[in-house]
Amino acid sequence: MEKFIQKANVLVEAIPYIHEFRKKVFVIKYGGSILEDERIRKNVLEDIVFLSFVGIRTILVHGGGPHISARLKEKGISAKFYNGIRVTDNKTLAIVGEELEKLNQRIVAELQSYRGDAVGVKGNENVIHVQKKASDADLGFVGTINRVEKELIAKYLQHGNITVVSPMGICVKNQVYNINADEVAGAIATAFHAEKLVLLTNVPGVLLGENDPETLISTLKVHEAVQLIEKGIIKSGMIPKVNSCLETLAGGVHKAHIVDARLKHALLLEIFMDQGIGTQIIKPEAIEEEKVQG
Repeated sequence: MEKFIQKANVLVEAIPYIHEFRKKVFVIKYGGSILEDERIRKNVLEDIVFLSFVGIRTILVHGGGPHISARLKEKGISAKFYNGIRVTDNKTLAIVGEELEKLNQRIVAELQSYRGDAVGVKGNENVIHVQKKASDADLGFVGTINRVEKELIAKYLQHGNITVVSPMGICVKNQVYNINADEVAGAIATAFHAEKLVLLTNVPGVLLGENDPETLISTLKVHEAVQLIEKGIIKSGMIPKVNSCLETLAGGVHKAHIVDARLKHALLLEIFMDQGIGTQIIKPEAIEEEKVQG
């Protein structure tokens, strides 16, 4: 009987958060190696369906780097990167488009299999408008975002659809471009002044001690995050994630979260429990919350 009472207590604990977040927009970025793991993907997508069921308007931006690299290898095409950006020539662009479309369709189908209402947004749907990314090397068909047309996504959200967005965009000449998925998630979150941007990763969050989960920082204010970068505590792959959070907060997003998707039901634990499990980054003017990760 005690375990049933505990389950009921968890549901009761979630009620204020469900009430607060109904009809709010959440943008979730999900990609990399954690997209490949079927167990993790099932947990993430089930959590996203739950968010939708309680009235949260959810946008999922997916990556696809490992799929693209594997397909290029199959085709005998060398994967080239410059400063961490995939150089995208014509042959690479075709494979990027094919793989991202397949992934988009698969994620939509899996969400629907968990009884969620879901639709996909592809790169050529006049939603993400881009221009060629400036660089001291020719990156090919790699874009940077000019603007996000909100109307199509907003319509899907209003109809209760989880909207799954592929990280590609289109320029004024109707040429499709490859875009970094973190950039897409941040731009969409900013365009909607989202309640939350959530970056799903394979690390616990921001740690004070390297590789020490016991030193997880649950809440960071913007100036504290900047200081940790300057001190070298936030480093390597965590820097772009934190910077993405800071940029979206400056653009009007309420809160940003970095969450370890490897933990079962990580999204629900972070959003609906008094004690979250990742790192939330908040604006300086945000009211100090007593370890509330909602």
